[in-house]
Amino acid sequence: MGNLKTWMLKYPILLNLLFAVALTTVLIYAVLKWLEVYTHHNEAVIVPDVKGLQVEQAAEFFRNNGLRYNVIDSVFAKDVTPGAIVEVVPAAGSKVKEDRIVFVTVNAMTSQMGAIPEVTDLSLRQAYALLKASGFERVETEYVPGEYRDLAIGVDRNGRTVNVGEMVPLNSSLTLKVSSGRTAEEMLQDSLDMLAPAQPLDSEVENWF
Repeated sequence: MGNLKTWMLKYPILLNLLFAVALTTVLIYAVLKWLEVYTHHNEAVIVPDVKGLQVEQAAEFFRNNGLRYNVIDSVFAKDVTPGAIVEVVPAAGSKVKEDRIVFVTVNAMTSQMGAIPEVTDLSLRQAYALLKASGFERVETEYVPGEYRDLAIGVDRNGRTVNVGEMVPLNSSLTLKVSSGRTAEEMLQDSLDMLAPAQPLDSEVENWF
């Protein structure tokens, strides 16, 4: 014991160095243990697959897995139910810490809107292609009386003519009005001719056969 005391008095700097190393080791160990507890070391939960579910339905899955969620964006997908979840970050199946926030993107409740383009005086093919390029998928064609054949006149929606630049849902059913190159009377006569019953063959003609 006396030798140790003598050594400590003889080498005080070395003693302080050893004390500092020991104290640093203890502090590092304590910090690591605290971080392990704080971050739930080796504890993880799986992000559930909630795509296609409504947010209210998905909330229960998140809750049961110890997760939180936040709706950050909405997109429009015509093949997905309005309000349904289309994407989660981190992705489904990912391992994350408990109480992690999962970011959710949902399908918009209403269709995206698009502006009606100017189609008047374009050819049928040009006007139809322009409507399609503008994002409108449900486009039908209707011939109306007019001087020039296959010339676009305007666009109707639900029986009403829509104005150029008017914003309507992209999933709307549109009717492209096209000139038939015939008058109203001529078109009416064509319709009557199609509805008229076939005339019987003249008896003399029948006998000739």
